Amino acid sequence: MDEPIVKISHLSHRYSGTNWAIRDINMEIHRTGIVGLLGSNGAGKSTTMNILCGVINQTKGTVEIGGIDMQQHPEEAKKQIGFLAQNPPLYSDLTVDEYLEFTAHMRSVAENDIRPFMEEAKQRCGITHFSKRLIRNLSGGYRQRVGIAQAIIHKPKLVVLDEPTNGLDPNQIIEVRSLIKEIAEERSVIFSTHILSEVQVLCKEIKMIDSGKIVFSDTMEAFNNYVTPHSMLLVLGNPPAEEALLRLPGVTKVDFLTSHRLRVYFNGTQEVPEQVIETAVLNKWQVREAYPEKSSLDEVFAELSGKGNARQATNP
Repeated sequence: MDEPIVKISHLSHRYSGTNWAIRDINMEIHRTGIVGLLGSNGAGKSTTMNILCGVINQTKGTVEIGGIDMQQHPEEAKKQIGFLAQNPPLYSDLTVDEYLEFTAHMRSVAENDIRPFMEEAKQRCGITHFSKRLIRNLSGGYRQRVGIAQAIIHKPKLVVLDEPTNGLDPNQIIEVRSLIKEIAEERSVIFSTHILSEVQVLCKEIKMIDSGKIVFSDTMEAFNNYVTPHSMLLVLGNPPAEEALLRLPGVTKVDFLTSHRLRVYFNGTQEVPEQVIETAVLNKWQVREAYPEKSSLDEVFAELSGKGNARQATNP
């Protein structure tokens, strides 16, 4: 397997006179695809990203970008990173071309490469037809596209996007999501957000930070399935009275959604749905459909946040 583009080891940081903002964070990110950095406001996402991008120096631990230590060789490490802040650093009185040429110089793009790199970034982001337009005259969605263009103009191996769909309308969000997916075909993208639906749509891998610690690091599928289901849906041709179901061990509540469709809540034990189905078959309730319900993303987030808070309390 290739070396990871990002390797973070035992990363900790605290600001002067405060508690630890992040503590003992470890993660590896490989060379293509979208990784969601998920966490509520104040969880430690921004601190982690600022250290990752070389904006601030950590108190402890190491960050390597493409095998280069960020503290020891910051200029070389930063050349491999493209960054879009939550509020894009756009100069509204410049045209799109003027701004991208300026950012190309800032990114140390060779003089002969500036024009072709600009054209490629504009084409990729769908803004070529706005080359001579002042940035202040662009819509919010196209300003975001310009922000993404400056993040990829120097062809970095890693692109870090902080809340890139924040403040956009639904159509603009769809367009920016599609652009991010295209970018991730050739490089690694870290997508930071506190919006669960954004992670679900875009990411295949999740890193969740809560109370300054990593509380989850796995695939989107594993994230969805993290919390044990506590309810199941049943469609019965010959349903019993509610009391008959409530008498079953582990069943805590029954809701009849229609005369034949019902939701059965249970205490989280995996055997309960099987016992409900066996009882239904034995009593000829005519089972037509039966399946446990997946936990919502909000429930998973709350469950993991609770674990993170408990861990923080035991490891100050």
